[in-house]
Amino acid sequence: MTSKRSLVYHGFVTFKGTMMGFGLGIIAGVLLAMAIVRFRVMDMSVMPWAIISQTIPIVALAPMIITLSSQLGLEGRDLPKAIIAAYLSFFPVLVSMVKGLRSPDQMQLDLLKTYGASEAATFLKLRLPSSMPYFFASLKVAVAAALVGTIVGELPTGAIEGLGARMLIGSQFGEPLIMWASLFAAAFLAGLLIVAVGVVERVARRRLGVPA
Repeated sequence: MTSKRSLVYHGFVTFKGTMMGFGLGIIAGVLLAMAIVRFRVMDMSVMPWAIISQTIPIVALAPMIITLSSQLGLEGRDLPKAIIAAYLSFFPVLVSMVKGLRSPDQMQLDLLKTYGASEAATFLKLRLPSSMPYFFASLKVAVAAALVGTIVGELPTGAIEGLGARMLIGSQFGEPLIMWASLFAAAFLAGLLIVAVGVVERVARRRLGVPA
């Protein structure tokens, strides 16, 4: 399993890049969603650009990100892959969190105002728990998107490790078996990640008292 010819080894390399990008995408998506819900000017200015950003083909953007990272001195193969993965994964989180944070109706918000609740208390006691179903639904999409972004990021870097690199090597040397094996390994990894998100969702819902 630790051999550099093992798909388990290459899957772990891709997994590391996926988790880095997934984490960055969650942070970016949640922070932007909070700003959009809190400030109307952010809703009017940032949200359209976030939507437009998803129309850019990632296969065209990936080489530019890798070149820019190299020029900025951000060495290491994991960081460019993580940026590409974060680019694909932040948008589902952003859209779902905006919807979730806005899901409480006006009657609930007015009730908290009558109790003199601050904006922070309203966020923690009402908006955040209400957004959890939307948030975890988006994570299942985002983690799969992060995996795709990591694999795409491995293709133009000249990487020799990772599932994307194995697919490229199989293509270059005319070995379809390597390509198909790497493809099925990526699908299996995606399934494991989605199951893991589901487990975390059930634990978080139980801790927050949200019905499953």
